Amino acid sequence: MELTPLQKARYEYNPKLPGMLRHGISEICVKEGAQTSSAADQEKIQALFPNTYGKKEITFEKGSNTSTPKKQVVGVILSGGQAPGGHNVVCGLYDALKATDKENVLYGFKGGPSGLLEDDYIIFDDAYIDQYRNTGGFDIIGSGRTKLETQEQFAVAAEVCKKHGITAIVIIGGDDSNTNAAVLAEYFAAQGTGVQVIGCPKTIDGDLKNEDIEASFGFDTATKTYSELIGNIERDANSAKKYWHFIKVMGRSASHVALECALETQPNICLISEEVSAKKMSLSQIADQIADSVSARAEKGMNFGVAIIPEGVVEFVPEFSALIAEINELLAGSKADAFNALSNWKEKYAFIEKGLSSEAMAVFAILPETIQQQLFLERDPHGNVQVSLIESEKLFSALVKDKLEQRKAAGTYHGKFNALHHFFGYEGRCAFPSNFDADYCYSLGYNAFMLIQYGYNGYLSKVSNLSKPAEEWVAGGMPITKMMNMERRHGEDKPVIKKALVELDGKPFKYFEAHRAQWAEETSYIYPGAIQYYGPASVCDITTRTLALEKGE
Repeated sequence: MELTPLQKARYEYNPKLPGMLRHGISEICVKEGAQTSSAADQEKIQALFPNTYGKKEITFEKGSNTSTPKKQVVGVILSGGQAPGGHNVVCGLYDALKATDKENVLYGFKGGPSGLLEDDYIIFDDAYIDQYRNTGGFDIIGSGRTKLETQEQFAVAAEVCKKHGITAIVIIGGDDSNTNAAVLAEYFAAQGTGVQVIGCPKTIDGDLKNEDIEASFGFDTATKTYSELIGNIERDANSAKKYWHFIKVMGRSASHVALECALETQPNICLISEEVSAKKMSLSQIADQIADSVSARAEKGMNFGVAIIPEGVVEFVPEFSALIAEINELLAGSKADAFNALSNWKEKYAFIEKGLSSEAMAVFAILPETIQQQLFLERDPHGNVQVSLIESEKLFSALVKDKLEQRKAAGTYHGKFNALHHFFGYEGRCAFPSNFDADYCYSLGYNAFMLIQYGYNGYLSKVSNLSKPAEEWVAGGMPITKMMNMERRHGEDKPVIKKALVELDGKPFKYFEAHRAQWAEETSYIYPGAIQYYGPASVCDITTRTLALEKGE
């Protein structure tokens, strides 16, 4: 494979570690903190995790290493969707493991958790690892979405670990993957296998976050990548002066990506799903809000603009959620076959009209026909509407167009409205990691091995103080159970890591809220440009606006 000059240079980049991890393995000691309890439902979580609940938070400091020396054979798994920096977690883990003892071994289980169950692996060496340093993607071993959650799976995992003499498993994933890591850690402890499990916080969505985890890895790179593209579109809009661009960005359950991109680029409109939910906004109200901006800008001769739409926003509109629930019921069981047997959309529409309540039908009727049909595309494995297939950017531009035509008929709007549509998702998941993500991920992997070396189980690798230079970052670990609560999943109460949504009283949203009226009417665009890897730290190592605002910077 021929390398570009940038690829060659990135392979040679030396990620920055937190100060206390730079002393050499023999000079890193543990400082224990207070015992922990779960985020909620303490008694239930404790009952489910009797061997791993209530452990102490720890931080690493300079001092004599008091861990018991032993050969470590570690397995690593990439789980879930890709996020920039995942390769560096593996590289940091490998480097710490080899720096401790050249005889230590790192297994990479292929294709996600299924690789562990199927005993499909690679044993890493220097030559293989060096091909992936500071690169995007998860192609070093691949990823997958198999969940480790049944006793049968745990038993197979234990057998595979025993076969290879594996002493620890590192699971790199999001909230569900790290929930699975905690359950696997409890199983290994209860069975006395001696195998430790350590998690690493990954997701570009930014929703694996709390008082301990300041940022999930990949969020920095993905939002900078999207913001570069959004800034380019803003500049094009401001040049052509004749298009409204509706841009959907990733973020199914939370709007952290949309909010960060708005803070970086200052578009005219950015919807925040959590606000839509809190205010119980209707589709009509949202369309009016956008139409107000279009109209106000048209009054100033500006028939162009940019609107950012979170991927999952329609799920937060109460009337739309009710419509989805009715459609799921309408097509339950054999009724789906009857619907699919109809030969054309006219017949299907009549079937829908007969089966929905008048309230749901009122919502359905205002949707553009393309969106109506998307609601009846292939169902998910549970027989439900696949909301991710709904082109919400096209939905809102169509609703806004209708609003503007009504206003034009009433003589209150005289502008022109031409909409263009974009979806930025996969473009950001495997981007070359920013210096921040390259450093953060390498530190998470290096730190994960320190947790293994000191015998911790059911812990998440934790690096904090992230808005400061890497030298001032603090490395340590926290019990995964600390982040858990009980939620209803598929008819059962399950222990899960609590998703972090955008906080409407948080500083990032408050800053956005204070400025959005101005951005809606004026052209206040920021063009952030491409991610920079070389040059002054003030250019290359900057963190997200979200993190800076949260830390008061």
